[in-house]
Amino acid sequence: MSEDTTVHAELRENFGKGFARRLRAAGKIPAVIYGHGTDPVHVALPGHQVSLLVRRANAVLELDVNGTTQLTLVKDVQRDPVRQIIEHVDLLVVKKGEKIQVEVPILVNGESAPGTIANLDAVSVALEVEATHIPQHVEIDVTDLEEGAHITAGDLKLPKGASLVSDAELLIVAISVPSAAAEPEESATETEAAEAAAPAEETAAE
Repeated sequence: MSEDTTVHAELRENFGKGFARRLRAAGKIPAVIYGHGTDPVHVALPGHQVSLLVRRANAVLELDVNGTTQLTLVKDVQRDPVRQIIEHVDLLVVKKGEKIQVEVPILVNGESAPGTIANLDAVSVALEVEATHIPQHVEIDVTDLEEGAHITAGDLKLPKGASLVSDAELLIVAISVPSAAAEPEESATETEAAEAAAPAEETAAE
């Protein structure tokens, strides 16, 4: 693991919303470590450092808990819905070389054929990967793809060592031409309204 993912965690024995608020006021984030048949361990993490690390999907943190190293995967980040402040983090124990299942974001590159758009139907795909080699994203190139073209999970070029967990038929990207049906429909409606108004005007004139 690289040094920037090493996080010094403090064991905590106090719980409750009040204590959690005091922790956050002190610039720390409440967290729980679980998995591999171990009892949950409650810790406090340095707020600024962890806030930066969890911006990346499937971040793996190497925790230093009272001198003991523990490799963990960020499984859930709970945020205040208004202020977006991190309120709590769930960490899953993992081991080097262990295979785990994660949702990896899809990154679309390139421009499809002129006049078409690439519709991203699935924003991520489930993969089985090594815990210490989780790809940040899976790339798809849509350059010059024509209307009607589609890319499924089975078409993806996966990173080395990764295997597909999602259904191979899962639609990821579909190429289409933007619909221009709205304008003709509006014009037709306006024409119908004008035609309906004409007899009424004639009647009024008589």
